[in-house]
Formats: sequence, structure tokens, C-alpha cells
Amino acid sequence: MYKAPYYKADGKKGRARKLPETLFDGVVNDSVMHQVVKVYLANQRQGTASAKTRGEVAGGNSKPWKQKGTGRARQGSIRSVQWKGGGIAFPPIPHSWRMGVPKKVRALARRSALNDRAQNDQVLIADMPKAEKPKTKDLVGFLRGVGAAGKVLVLTDGKNEQVYLSSRNAPSISVLPFGEESVYDVLWAETVVIERSALERDGAAQAEESSDE
Repeated sequence: MYKAPYYKADGKKGRARKLPETLFDGVVNDSVMHQVVKVYLANQRQGTASAKTRGEVAGGNSKPWKQKGTGRARQGSIRSVQWKGGGIAFPPIPHSWRMGVPKKVRALARRSALNDRAQNDQVLIADMPKAEKPKTKDLVGFLRGVGAAGKVLVLTDGKNEQVYLSSRNAPSISVLPFGEESVYDVLWAETVVIERSALERDGAAQAEESSDE
């Protein structure tokens, strides 16, 4: 059973909280995380790279000079790949890099990433402060006060517009609703801050599913 430090909305430290075993089960599968991250990065590729073959460039319907007698190498067309303005040999062709991964594998990879951060004491639980308007300075100050070092992933209870807008000007802070983070997002972060209400809601939902089974 993992525990994580807990901080109140005013930045004061509370009693450490247990992390739900349904999500933090201690399993860290490196190969599955590698597979899912590789798929995630492949799916970010646009696949729009393109170039023309010798059959697609303009000009060159006839030989640039006769076959023999010029002293130069024979040439069949100025569209050949060795000519400036000619076609490209084996050019990139627009296509999809989309890859898929089974749902259970994604779930295992997500648990593995979170477990890895929990094992290294890089998970914090916090009540996010309420703000009247987005302010990067306040969010950075709160995270610094609770000891969130380096690149920080903040997982909120649903969409928190104020926290999200406050983070947009800070490249070392990423804010996502809890449950929508990818394995790449978790591994990118040096500290994962999870909103307490989101963790409790997820734990209750997982327990209910287990009881139904």
C-alpha cells in the first residue's frame, strides 16, 4: 500500500493519504509502458510528408542530348533523380502512422507509470485552491509550496478551467483531468499532483465495479 503526502488548498500539509490499491497496485511493467509510449508518439505524427517521383515532375519528354558523340554521360530525361529539379527516388508518401493498442494494455501501462512515480515518492495529493481568475503566479507558488519539483503534471477532478488557464504560460506544468492522462504525460512529469476529490471518486468507482463483479 502506497502513501502520498497530502496538502490542503492553503498549502498546509495534512496527514498522508493512502493511494487506492485498485490503481496503485505496485505493478511496474516497463515493456508495456514502452509499447504504449511508442504508439502514442506514432499517433502524434501527421504523416503529410510528400515528394514527387520522376513521373510526377514537369518536363523532360525527350533526351537532353543524343546518346553518343557528345563526350558526356548518356541521359534519358531531365526528370531523373540525379538532375536538379528531377524526381526523388523512393520519396515519402502521405500516409497514416496510426497504431492501436488493446484497452487492457493501456490500463496496465497507466497503472505502471503511476506506480513508478509512487515508488519514487513523486506523487502528491492536494486540494486545488479556488481562484476567481486564472493567475500563473498563484499556481506556481502553490506547487512550489507543496514541494512539487521539476516538471509537474496536475490531475484535476474533471475539467478545472481556472487551473488549466493558469498553467498555459508555464511550460513545466501540465494540467489534465484525472483519467485522461496518457502514459507519456505521467512519465514526462517529475512530480504528479492528484486532486484529492478526483482520487477519492476514482477509488469509489473502482470499488463499486469490483463489488458488482
